[in-house]
Amino acid sequence: MKTKKYSAVITAVGMYVPDKVLDNAYFESTMDTTEEWITTRTGIKERRILENGATSDLATKATEDLLQQHNVNPEEIDVIIIATVTPDMLFPATACLVQERIGANNAWGFDLSAACSGFLFAYQTGCAFIESGQYKKVLVIGADKMSSILDYSDRNSCILFGDGAAAVLLEQSEDLNLGLQNSTLRIDGVGKDKLLMSGGGSLNPPTHETVDKKMHYLYQDGKAVFKVAVIGMADVSYELMQKNNLTSDDIAFLVPHQANKRIIDATGKRMGLDSDKVMMNIDKYGNTTAATIPLCLVEYYRDGRIKKGDKLILSAFGAGYTWGSSYLVWAI
Repeated sequence: MKTKKYSAVITAVGMYVPDKVLDNAYFESTMDTTEEWITTRTGIKERRILENGATSDLATKATEDLLQQHNVNPEEIDVIIIATVTPDMLFPATACLVQERIGANNAWGFDLSAACSGFLFAYQTGCAFIESGQYKKVLVIGADKMSSILDYSDRNSCILFGDGAAAVLLEQSEDLNLGLQNSTLRIDGVGKDKLLMSGGGSLNPPTHETVDKKMHYLYQDGKAVFKVAVIGMADVSYELMQKNNLTSDDIAFLVPHQANKRIIDATGKRMGLDSDKVMMNIDKYGNTTAATIPLCLVEYYRDGRIKKGDKLILSAFGAGYTWGSSYLVWAI
């Protein structure tokens, strides 16, 4: 007997960003930079910072928003996948902490680490669980408290990042024309030294020396990462369009990782998209790492700008290097 095939569709969304705002004027007053320089180079005007709490708090509040807005019973959730590079601790997984707090008593889950591509990788993984037919409800969360690993005396990196979380619920659909249709995901360790946090793992466990050398802060070779990201994100998104016989007219929105407006613009241009077809909220939140793509999805859906049947291309590039693109058809 042939196994029934399902498509994995997004049926509910939620988000949370902290109340505290750090605008560009703050950095202008604390280091050698200007508000205009930050805006021109990055597109960022402000970012949110969680003063008290951890990544699990961000993820929990985003999930609670999803559960309340869409009237979802947490006990029906089968799997929880949290994409993050700022877990509360190395173990237990942040997914365990969120599972307990939301009352998802029948779920199992795990954290997934792929930096700024984390949500894409977690989304692909969650969709595979749904498409297998074994699970009916998979919660995928992108959450990062980037302020916890930033050196606020390093003007090249601290201006870029913010804190936030967003979540999507994946469920089965018998309509195979909805949900995830195709994706291309990649990793290449050639970029391992260009964007990393070298301290805290088994290679460089915490010592006085690692702390003194600031090895527990994010380090980025901005120029090197920009060069590969601007090509990688644009190429993989364009290739996915070609692979699925999509034209720019077919696509309702590009949903790009919000790292830098120039990278986003280059990706949209390569795909032949007008700027009004490119989701953007980097000006408000900065780079929230694994949370950027789902934050865009939640905001644009709640604004009524995404409709059922819309074709979306999700695209990201991050540390590792990690990058990829996913093609989905919106289902709600």
